[in-house]
Amino acid sequence: MRRLVSTAHMVKPDLRRGEITPTREAYKTSLGIAIPAVVEMVSLALMDIISMIMVGRLGDFAISSVALTAQPRMIFFSVFFALNVSVTAIIARAKGAGEEEKARSCLRHALLLIIILGTLMTVLAVFFARPMMLLAGAQADTIGPAASYFRIAGYGLIFQVATGTICAAQRATGNTKITLKVSVTAKIVQVLFNFLLIDGRFGFPAMGIDGAAVSIVIVGVVGFCLAFTSILQKDSFLRLRLTDNWKPDPEMARTIGRLSLGSAIEQVGLRIGFFLYARVVADLGTLQFAAHSIAMQLLNLSFTFADGIGAATTSLVGQNLGKKRPDLSIMYGKLGMRLAFAAAAFLSITAFFIRYWFTGLFTDDPYVLELTVGLFILIIVILPIQTTQVVMGGSLRGAGDVRYVAMTMFVTVGVLRPLTGFVLAYPLGLGLMGAWIAIIIDQAVRLCLLFFRFSGGKWIRAKL
Repeated sequence: MRRLVSTAHMVKPDLRRGEITPTREAYKTSLGIAIPAVVEMVSLALMDIISMIMVGRLGDFAISSVALTAQPRMIFFSVFFALNVSVTAIIARAKGAGEEEKARSCLRHALLLIIILGTLMTVLAVFFARPMMLLAGAQADTIGPAASYFRIAGYGLIFQVATGTICAAQRATGNTKITLKVSVTAKIVQVLFNFLLIDGRFGFPAMGIDGAAVSIVIVGVVGFCLAFTSILQKDSFLRLRLTDNWKPDPEMARTIGRLSLGSAIEQVGLRIGFFLYARVVADLGTLQFAAHSIAMQLLNLSFTFADGIGAATTSLVGQNLGKKRPDLSIMYGKLGMRLAFAAAAFLSITAFFIRYWFTGLFTDDPYVLELTVGLFILIIVILPIQTTQVVMGGSLRGAGDVRYVAMTMFVTVGVLRPLTGFVLAYPLGLGLMGAWIAIIIDQAVRLCLLFFRFSGGKWIRAKL
């Protein structure tokens, strides 16, 4: 056990560039960044679950309608997720090297891109909502509410992506407490307005599903105001001012473009894969898709634990590479994986015991309940694989090795998951259970590919 958790055994002697951080100090540093990030992301997921429960009271068709908008919205966001990966890698390195102006220049360039691309995406979301929902597999009972929800939510898109980029930059510096405050406060506002607008309380109109979409717009504006305020502080590493040099810098633009391109391949693969996979499940029927959506709420909640730990690992890996200490980057990468696996063990046990109670929060339909509870057994298998590979991928991204991660995600999520999901669900006749077995196959293959890359050590020599 000591060899497993001790930092002294995480780096081979021939790779050491100096003294290895003592075990207690390393865990304290990692947890100091990871805990606020985990709390933030778990809180966001819980509030999303609460929002889904509120929507679910309108009926199973409402759950399916909102769920149908998820992947098209994520396709829009994929461009900005790619941008955020490059922002995180560049700013983490700059933080480690003490290069404040480089970090601020990176953030300025990112915000300028968001203004241009965010406006374009908003126009597309508003004017092409219905065709997108039809493409997503909306049925006769879900096309109307799904298109309306997608159109209204589109007005808040630019604010959401700007908030996400600022928060990604803050996490890269290790300042996860600010992003915790921003994200949780904004989500509380969303839950509040869901409460007021879905059913119509305290004089507010009863807007149903549209009320949930209006809440998303409001939370986007609130989140942006809070995030933007954080980079106006005088003592902020990322402080921005109107008097700064906002003129595009070709070298910085090329660096962001090169890293974003690799991540964009990943995001395109992810979103296309998730979109096709969601379509495979949606074609099984409204009740099956409702059960799938409920189970995904728990899987997404569990993912947030790994994502929070991964955010800390990404930051620490990048910062130590900036300090010319690749050995400490390796150490923090392995330490993050240990934390993630421990979290997965806890989550798997919890999922087993709450499977009936959790499902009952969303629906009282016996058929949907039975389907969802059956999926929970597969979730228990997925969790240890998922948490480990998420943190491993975060380590590689923090080093700037985004192309390998991108290709891995493209192959496993973009091709393997929807293809095996279709084969298992339809030709082999396994239905919804078969579609979820495809998730296990995808996660396991991804873990193997990322493990070989991380173990090989080539990533510590990646150049930005």
